[in-house]
Amino acid sequence: MNKKPFLRAFSFVSRYNQSMNSKAIVYFQSGGPTAVINSSLYGVYQEVMAHPDVFSAFYVSHYGVEGLIRDDLYDFGQEDPEEMRYLLQTPGQVIGSSRQKLPDFDDPAFGAIVKTIEKHHIGYILTNGGNDSMNTCARLHAFFVRRGMDVKVIGIPKTIDNDLALTDHSVGYPSAARHIMDAAMMALLDVVSFRNGKVIFMETMGRNTGWLTASVALLPKSIRPDAFYLPEQKWDTDEFLKNIQAIYAKKRSAVIVLSEGVPLEKRNHEAVDSFGHASLEGVSGTAADLVAAKLGLHSRVISDTSLQRSDAFSITKVDRQEAIAVGQFAVRALCQGVSGKMVALKRVSSKPYHAECVLVDLDEVADAVRALPTSWILSNHEMAPEFIDYLAPLVKETETVQYEDGFLRMPHLKFISVK
Repeated sequence: MNKKPFLRAFSFVSRYNQSMNSKAIVYFQSGGPTAVINSSLYGVYQEVMAHPDVFSAFYVSHYGVEGLIRDDLYDFGQEDPEEMRYLLQTPGQVIGSSRQKLPDFDDPAFGAIVKTIEKHHIGYILTNGGNDSMNTCARLHAFFVRRGMDVKVIGIPKTIDNDLALTDHSVGYPSAARHIMDAAMMALLDVVSFRNGKVIFMETMGRNTGWLTASVALLPKSIRPDAFYLPEQKWDTDEFLKNIQAIYAKKRSAVIVLSEGVPLEKRNHEAVDSFGHASLEGVSGTAADLVAAKLGLHSRVISDTSLQRSDAFSITKVDRQEAIAVGQFAVRALCQGVSGKMVALKRVSSKPYHAECVLVDLDEVADAVRALPTSWILSNHEMAPEFIDYLAPLVKETETVQYEDGFLRMPHLKFISVK
């Protein structure tokens, strides 16, 4: 049976029956951080507070799904609204995260989740995460359906990797891409200061896709890295070395951006998470060793992978706005009794940029990976106009931040435990 990938956006009007008992809603963050995941939390908070007839309480789960298993919840309905506003400029995951993969339905972990739900009268769950998180979200939905429990579950998208299926782009990707663009520009301006510079290897995240790495193609050629390498490209070590040698012979320096997913040996390849994903970090160090051994060139490695997803100063206006919007839309969907869906972004136009929130089936998203189209890759230093038009409106403008005593103003939260 063919499924339509998108359900059209619609205006939400609460259908809540006043005679029914309202239930608590639980939100949790999962997987790796982004610069705007807390903005989605803020959007959820705003919308939940606007529907006191539907939601009896607003809880957040400490350390992702582990909080549901361990009955470790915070009451965010008691937080100061003025302090919550500073979530908009706070990267990371303020309530903690988890990469725990849910076991079989007969595992005690699911029994513990049921106890937490019944104890706190929970009727709604929001999972904010990427591919693996949508697997968690889908399994929770399937479990509740199987048990006949009236618990609605919806996924809120985020991943800097931009590899979520059925959405134009992933929330968090634009800000991470902007950070990489700015960092690559700074690396180039640094190395060209010397008559004889080094070969700079800058490593980016993205797992097995090159969406993040390719972002440097938006930089003007005068401040663009000399080459980039993506997992979607055919890898040839000899060609890789020849290209670097030619660049260095011409410029007496080189800046190369490497996606962590290119097929070079990883420095810590034996590390595997609960979802079976091997760590991909370390390709830049391997490349540096290779260039030293084969070409005799000195190099420097820039591996600011964690910074790519935690830079408050690279938060783009579009990314923040959409992070808030997907959180709000998810809550409105719950008010309509929707479950088993993920909020996605559907682009309406690029010039001017406009996208709308829609709903897609969790089963179509969970564990799926969307690769960068190879037709958008023209060479190791240039992307097709389609990619430029795709990314440019998402990274064009960044947000301003507020300071406190000279430092980034962070929210002062109470973190009131739910007993």
